[in-house]
Amino acid sequence: MSLVDASSYKASSTPIKSATLPAEAYVLSIASLPSYYAASASSPSNAIHFFDKARLQNVQTLPGHEASITTLRSVPNVANAVSHALLSSGKDGTVKVWDERSGSVALRMTASAAGTARGLLSCDVSADGMTIAAGTELQGDDASILYWDPRNPAAPLRVHSSTHSDDITALHFFRPASSSTPHTGNLLLSASSDGLICTSNADEIDEDEAGLHAGNWGCSVAQAGWLHDRAGRPAAWASSDMETFSVWTTELDRVQDADIRQPSVHRQDLTWVTDYLIGCHNVSNPIGDADNDLCLFAGSNEGDIALITRPTFSDPSAPWLLHRTWAGGHVGVVRAALWDERNNVLLTGGEDSKLNVWTAQQPESVMSPGKPKRGNDTDPMDVDEDGDVSSRKKRRA
Repeated sequence: MSLVDASSYKASSTPIKSATLPAEAYVLSIASLPSYYAASASSPSNAIHFFDKARLQNVQTLPGHEASITTLRSVPNVANAVSHALLSSGKDGTVKVWDERSGSVALRMTASAAGTARGLLSCDVSADGMTIAAGTELQGDDASILYWDPRNPAAPLRVHSSTHSDDITALHFFRPASSSTPHTGNLLLSASSDGLICTSNADEIDEDEAGLHAGNWGCSVAQAGWLHDRAGRPAAWASSDMETFSVWTTELDRVQDADIRQPSVHRQDLTWVTDYLIGCHNVSNPIGDADNDLCLFAGSNEGDIALITRPTFSDPSAPWLLHRTWAGGHVGVVRAALWDERNNVLLTGGEDSKLNVWTAQQPESVMSPGKPKRGNDTDPMDVDEDGDVSSRKKRRA
């Protein structure tokens, strides 16, 4: 399993803008709104900061949550009432929809059992804006996915408690990559510390009928999300607490399983070694001849960041490609990365309290080393490959 630098590889050593969160708080997550970037801060602050996009100045601070913020993301629509909204969840058991213009909470949903708040680790809004889902911590014997109709946020529509048996660490509704993508219904991807990656029909009341597919990775899943081929067909990716990375078909058959730290470059003129996965991004157009839209942002313990792709996941011999590195802007672990393709910038945030903005144009369309160009009708998820997942080290919390 090799990592090679793409012919369009570029390195950056200086951010174009930088800001610092108060009270030495970690930057946990970053989201983009029409006028601002939003960043969530670690405990004990648990605040959400708005930064002006032009100058990266902190223009507003929201109270956030009463306990750790676990999700922060922008969504285009919530119940046709709030557009370009900011969605957050926290271990205080609440999901909040924030209005960017007023800086206030437009909607609040609470997860509780017998009057006690249930900590939430993940949440998302469906593509049509009419369903909000949130995943809980394990409490007693139960870890649940809660569904709300945001038009009636007082209580959940339903609670599904048998999909997972441990902390629900990731929830993502499927959003078509283009208008031509076939309609898949209200499809929800979930992942958990129980090792399962699942898809569910979020519109189905009966939990036994709602479950569509399940894949058992056999290790605690820390992150998960969707990827798409050039025809817009979905597949899934997941990463573990032990820095392993996997790709799954729509039916959640495992395609690849790799240690994200193994692909590296060691040359006199270039060295890159991955220590952990920061997160993934679905690029607006697949890079070069890639048959998928997945980009990985990897980090080093020194605070450097790399953009890595794989042209295809169906060929075990296909190399990983190193497109960009950004170095010198952080000290220590980088917690968050947001690629704002519209403005050609990358935002990164870390345990050093810094929020940095870097130049980040999409890499030039170049052919992968030694690979013929693939047709648009090729399914990148048609070959199974299981790798060695032994001897892992857990990422710093």
